[in-house]
Amino acid sequence: MFEGMPGASIDPEQLRRLSEAMGSDEAGLGGLQIDPAMLQQMMQQMQRAFAASGDGIAWDATKRGALHIANQDGLGVTTGQKADLDQAFALANLWLTEATAISELAETPRVITRGDWVELTLPVWQELAEPVATSIADALIEALRGQAPEEMQPMLEGAGRLIRGIGGQLFAAQFGQVIGKLSLEVVSGGDVGVPVMPAGTAAILPQNFADLGRGLEIPDDQLAIYVAARELAHARLFRHAKWLRLQVIAQVTEYARGVDVDVERLEEMASRFDPQNPSELREAIESGALLPQQSEAQKRALTRLENLLALIEGWVDVVTADATSRMPDLERIAETIRRRRAAGGPAEDALAALVGLQLRPRRLREAAAMWRAVTEAVGVSARDALWDYPDLMPEASDIDDPSALIARLEAKARGDEPEPDEMDEALAQLLADPDAFGSEGPGGDGSDAEGTAADEWSDGPDEGPEGPRAVGAPAGCFGGAGLAARDVWARRGGRGPRADPAPWPVAPGVARGPERAVAEVNARSQAARPGRPCG
Repeated sequence: MFEGMPGASIDPEQLRRLSEAMGSDEAGLGGLQIDPAMLQQMMQQMQRAFAASGDGIAWDATKRGALHIANQDGLGVTTGQKADLDQAFALANLWLTEATAISELAETPRVITRGDWVELTLPVWQELAEPVATSIADALIEALRGQAPEEMQPMLEGAGRLIRGIGGQLFAAQFGQVIGKLSLEVVSGGDVGVPVMPAGTAAILPQNFADLGRGLEIPDDQLAIYVAARELAHARLFRHAKWLRLQVIAQVTEYARGVDVDVERLEEMASRFDPQNPSELREAIESGALLPQQSEAQKRALTRLENLLALIEGWVDVVTADATSRMPDLERIAETIRRRRAAGGPAEDALAALVGLQLRPRRLREAAAMWRAVTEAVGVSARDALWDYPDLMPEASDIDDPSALIARLEAKARGDEPEPDEMDEALAQLLADPDAFGSEGPGGDGSDAEGTAADEWSDGPDEGPEGPRAVGAPAGCFGGAGLAARDVWARRGGRGPRADPAPWPVAPGVARGPERAVAEVNARSQAARPGRPCG
């Protein structure tokens, strides 16, 4: 029966011995009674999951559960709904062209059903949730191993992949419930804040849009234009700044990988675990009871993510407000959307419990105020150019007080040379004397308290607004002064020397940021030491 099933290395004799060991020893698994037929049934239930996924996480179950909820009361898109929303998209797109310098989408906006939304977004949801699902699945088998007597350990090793799949299957099923419930609430593709739609795709769900407007006493056409403008602005931004999508997802998964399962709670449940009735484990997964309080590292990761989401949503708010300024009910509509986003909903709360992450930009108003101040000071083009590369992005301190950011942008507009900062001075020293720091840079061994500069360098974003960024020097071309420049960059947290991207004397095609700085250092280093090739 188990032939061809990944990880199925248990024969009937092992099943019999496992049952006898568990049934005759009350200490084993806290007196858990399992007979071969019951364990075989469990394995049969897991077989389909393992056939679909190599890691034991039954993502097919997630999709089935989500689509079941989405389509249960889901309605199709009528011709009238599509015509109305297509018209709203067209007008919003025209108005957005006046409000942002970021170009319009290549793909026609879509009007989709709840089921369509599940199908389109599930790959990203899976990527975001996989670290937590894996942690729970791994913790389950470790808890069972801790409860089992010594003589049962070899058999548990053989059955490990199947047992591990129980936690993965339960998580996947519960996650499908959450995604299905979200499909009943989201109005557009960017409604969640995280870029879950395919890149460059804008969409509205007419069934949920109708629920949004019910009882608001706001004209449907104005509400449709506002929602369409927000959705197009969100999609335009992520299409323009391709690195941004990767950065958001990376920060979410960074947080999720730091999730530690409450092993004591899981071991307690393992002592009375019944594979035929895993309701207690299911409830613990659904409620978030297995996810303890956030660690300090998670809190820092969450702060970074919240600031990034606030910058994104704040920009979208400002651009949408400017694009729809002609509408008489703009303020009422904008406040309605803000309150809805701040309040969240039951599905969003369930997602927070399941994954341990609240996807809300808590500093939205402050970020929007910053973008408004920048727009008034330097205009639309200079504001939107901040999304061109990650090293130009505003920092958390700029949200608190945008005056320094505005001063830099105004200086650039006037053609003034910004005041040199720490990195400018360090680079000037390196360019003047490439051998000043020896062969390993100022850090001695090329590392600092946070880890090696090479690690921080290699993990940085490598894409610009329209695709991969050109690199100023070949991999490994960081001898002496180059390592020093890279270390300075790493200690500054990946920030560039200044917001001013004035041309540097490097080869054509070299991108902004640290690559350009190191390329310059390497070029001058090699000129000073022609016998030591760089690359």
